[in-house]
Amino acid sequence: MHLDQEFNTITKVFYRPIEAAIRWCNLMKYEALILESQWERPELIVKAFPQWPCLHSSSEKILDAIRNQELPYGALGITVPPGTHVDHQLLTVRHSDLKRWLHYFHPDQRPSFLFHTTAADQKTIHYSTYLTLQADRDALQVQLKATEEKLQALIDELKSAGLERESLRVLAESEQQLGDHSKAGYLNVIGALVEIMLSSSGAGRRHSIFDNQASIVDSITAHYEGVRGLSKRSLDEKFAAGRRSLAQAKG
Repeated sequence: MHLDQEFNTITKVFYRPIEAAIRWCNLMKYEALILESQWERPELIVKAFPQWPCLHSSSEKILDAIRNQELPYGALGITVPPGTHVDHQLLTVRHSDLKRWLHYFHPDQRPSFLFHTTAADQKTIHYSTYLTLQADRDALQVQLKATEEKLQALIDELKSAGLERESLRVLAESEQQLGDHSKAGYLNVIGALVEIMLSSSGAGRRHSIFDNQASIVDSITAHYEGVRGLSKRSLDEKFAAGRRSLAQAKG
């Protein structure tokens, strides 16, 4: 069959919904059989032709678009205002309106009776596909970069947490190794130093310039401000504990 004859057979100025569905589903070979059935009742199509689910689905999509005023319709090819009642057997949609509707609402569908692929179309399709893939790639690269940054931040946090955990572990082990006997020894040393600094020789000569424990604490905090373990509160507690421990040891 000549291409122009086939074109004229398949393509029309307007279609009844069932005719458009037949062409949409490439069922032209069975058009006469389908049109002889009760196609004017869409709910019977799926029962009459269960082997062609596309036929029922496509006709339903067209009728739904008409009901929701997405697709202009008419009677025997004459467009009527939206909402106008048209008998189902006279209901038609124009070729141009149907093509426009498919383009916007079903861009993945390009039935040949509406969209005739040419060499120029093929280039356009290929270029459109390229642009889509390029956009997807760019979006994925942005997501990948953001993911890498989050991953690096997480790694840094884990490293920091690992160092802190290691420091705490070493400190805990050191404290465990420092038994009660050793603690008492350190406290005795502290207590002895405080006592010596605050006492005098047999001749009445003072061993240091400090008159009391508070002056020792003030001098240390002034010289070592901010050093861990050398705050006033910590020194008061340690000096007091050291002097008590020394007094107990002297019995």
